[in-house]
Amino acid sequence: MTKIVNHWIGGKTVEGASGNYGPVTDPATGAVTTKVPFASVEEVDAAVAAAKDAYATWGTSSLARRTTILFRFRALLEANR
Repeated sequence: MTKIVNHWIGGKTVEGASGNYGPVTDPATGAVTTKVPFASVEEVDAAVAAAKDAYATWGTSSLARRTTILFRFRALLEANR
């Protein structure tokens, strides 16, 4: 069975409601490794609203806090590369 990677909206995993999926392929082999749901209009609206809310908090965070978060994110990316 192919793995499904759902949406991440407002800090939570959200299953796609549209019923339509797109394949994610391994570029080295061309094999489909994962599929992702295409977002419905409502899901896009919810994601945009969540991003606006997050931006308000992010924008008032100190430079030191934002830098710490981004460096942690980079470390996670490198550890899972």
